[in-house]
Amino acid sequence: MRDSIENAIVSTRPHILMSSKKNTSGGKASQQSATIGLNKRARHEYFIEERIEAGIALEGWEVKSLRAGRLNFADSYALIRDGELFLFGAQITPLNTASTHVVADPRRTRKLLLHRREIDRLIGAVERKGYTLVPTAMYWKNGRVKVELGLARGKQSHDKREAEKERDWQREKQRLLRHSRRTT
Repeated sequence: MRDSIENAIVSTRPHILMSSKKNTSGGKASQQSATIGLNKRARHEYFIEERIEAGIALEGWEVKSLRAGRLNFADSYALIRDGELFLFGAQITPLNTASTHVVADPRRTRKLLLHRREIDRLIGAVERKGYTLVPTAMYWKNGRVKVELGLARGKQSHDKREAEKERDWQREKQRLLRHSRRTT
């Protein structure tokens, strides 16, 4: 009798645990990454050859603002100073309801967190090969904020026009395919 009750409790427990991990949007809250912001201009201005995921050191009010989606990092860039990586120009607008005893600087310099060997490799690429570090996305991963950096080379104006023509052609091709499927 006692074994059957314990089996009944154990068999229902996984169902309860799984349902409590889901958020209101239907996905798993702790496992799924959610995008906070994208830097669409970076893809237009640069050839992104490699992508690197970095952590970022934030204050409490910044985390609250990011949860509310108050991010603008279209003009931001990453620099290496004294063997450390920093994010410049990213604007996180403070919430009105955030802490009142902290003076919030929306454009402060934020430290990016990478392993030493990764920073050394990036130093070599930036200083010797002429690459630029451009933030391309900011997102949540396992409850932490991550920044995706692109190791990039700048595009010239003819490269931008070529990319725009290619994008327009892809759109037109999709339109033609959709139209041909409807008629047949």
